[in-house]
Amino acid sequence: MIRAWALPSTFALAGALLAAVSFARGETGRGAVLAALFALLAGYHSPLVFPRSLTSAEALRRSGADGRPVVYWRPGCAYCTRLRLRLGRRARRAYWVNIWRDPEAAAAVRAANGGDETVPTVLVAGRPHTNPDPAWLRDRIDGLTPPAAPGGPAAPGGPAR
Repeated sequence: MIRAWALPSTFALAGALLAAVSFARGETGRGAVLAALFALLAGYHSPLVFPRSLTSAEALRRSGADGRPVVYWRPGCAYCTRLRLRLGRRARRAYWVNIWRDPEAAAAVRAANGGDETVPTVLVAGRPHTNPDPAWLRDRIDGLTPPAAPGGPAAPGGPAR
């Protein structure tokens, strides 16, 4: 868990130091811009940008039941952040697994990528896709049938009960 916060913490600390130096020199505008810029960088690289991570076993179990994709990622990965941001709200319809928190997930990624821990690696219908185009994954997610409400009629576009 500490490794996941190392880069965002470094950005936050560096920004605070640079802003403090600027404020001490009387450059309040520059200090404010530096503080805001480094705060954005810290947030961009933090695990908070991603939906809550599951274990690989739990994500695979859930994906097997409802067909949602499983996204293996790690904090600090620019490609993972790009995928997450380009998916927008659709990202919550996938299962996210942090490979730094789950050794089983890291092993699955290595098995799919010839021994390399290349992320994002996305499992769709049990097939791995390394660093897929976000538009392609959006199309896969959009093709999923929304779940029906418990005890209610089927969701629009979903099968009738």
